[in-house]
Amino acid sequence: MPIIEIENLTKDFSVGFWKKRPVRALDNLSLQIHKGEIFGFLGPNGAGKSTTLKILMHLLHPTSGTARILGKPVDSVSMHQTIGYLPENPYFYDYLTPKELLTYVGRLFGMRPPSLSQKVDALLENVGLAQAGSLQLRKFSKGMVQRIGIAQAIINDPEIVFLDEPMSGLDPLGRREVRQIITSLKAKGVTVFFSSHILHDVEAICDRVAILNKGKLQEMGALEEILKVRIQGFEVILSGWTAELLDAIREKCDEAGSMGDRLRLRVNSREKLDGLISFIFARKLELISINPIRPSLEEHFQTVIIR
Repeated sequence: MPIIEIENLTKDFSVGFWKKRPVRALDNLSLQIHKGEIFGFLGPNGAGKSTTLKILMHLLHPTSGTARILGKPVDSVSMHQTIGYLPENPYFYDYLTPKELLTYVGRLFGMRPPSLSQKVDALLENVGLAQAGSLQLRKFSKGMVQRIGIAQAIINDPEIVFLDEPMSGLDPLGRREVRQIITSLKAKGVTVFFSSHILHDVEAICDRVAILNKGKLQEMGALEEILKVRIQGFEVILSGWTAELLDAIREKCDEAGSMGDRLRLRVNSREKLDGLISFIFARKLELISINPIRPSLEEHFQTVIIR
């Protein structure tokens, strides 16, 4: 059974001063997320990603449709005890230190010393803030606030973590550390649902993704499935070739270039690939590798949004 179920979720906002008019932020969104997966929620600004997360957190009420987490409606208090959440722009009490904030959040979940103190120290180490545990949050950079936000989202050892733009404000090293935190959560069986506009990070860690635009679901599935059907050709790396065979090899492919003692070839169709491989085997040349050429997630994302 899916651990998160979203069915025909719709949200309209009223905008305007004198004459209110409805603007649809979500349009019949349906998703199912399974236990233990890392699910990436993609879309440009205004696509409806944060609206979806706020409805799941019961911070907004949908105009229509339903959502369930762990088999319970989103207004279930007991369900919220078992999940974690990091909003897009987290704000915490400026004059608290990270240790004080995490202790406060931990006590809200019923945790008590000495186990709480040990948990706080471990989390600060985990998010790279062990040396800043006694520094007031008002002195933190945006990236440091983001790290403490992730720590408070997982202090209760949640079954599901919802992260809204968790890489925001982080440098490349910080993003790598957050990716490691997310993959370590998956290793423990935690489900991670997060939105992001940093597509490289999504491509690196997500099991499945959903692409949202103007409140509508454009595409959803495993990355390899989404990108595989858009193979643009094949790259073939070849060794053991001779100058006498070079012209014949070039006739069999669409592009050819040398890489030291190797040839890098490109063919744009399966038929040409089959012919090239037969030629290579007949001449007893060394086939190093064959790789599909496909768009990156970023290129595919741009195509989906534009269409």
